[in-house]
Amino acid sequence: QLQLAESGGGSVQAGGSLRLSCVVSGYDKRRDCMGWFRQAPGKEREGVATIDRDGSTIYADSVKGRFTISKDNGKNIVYLEMNSLKPEDTGMYYCAAARRPSLVRATYDIWGQGTQVSVSS
Repeated sequence: QLQLAESGGGSVQAGGSLRLSCVVSGYDKRRDCMGWFRQAPGKEREGVATIDRDGSTIYADSVKGRFTISKDNGKNIVYLEMNSLKPEDTGMYYCAAARRPSLVRATYDIWGQGTQVSVSS
């Protein structure tokens, strides 16, 4: 059974950067696609970025050119590098695992507890 643990959130000013980490424990060869999602207060959880087993990535339009998803297979860690942060990037960020790459929440059935990101103007 996979377990996911996020870290790296915090409070930054607009224009700043953060790097989120997701440590993956356990092994499930059927769920080797990873995604980052975020949820702002009162809003739906939305897909931010995903990476598949081969390292191919997909990004939401709102973060293209600012966020980068990557993974270190040796350490079993998935990263989300976030640059040029905006107040609208504020929310709880979740790491998730799925059988195929997608930005659709329903695709994922293994989730971490989340890490809070707050961006002030």
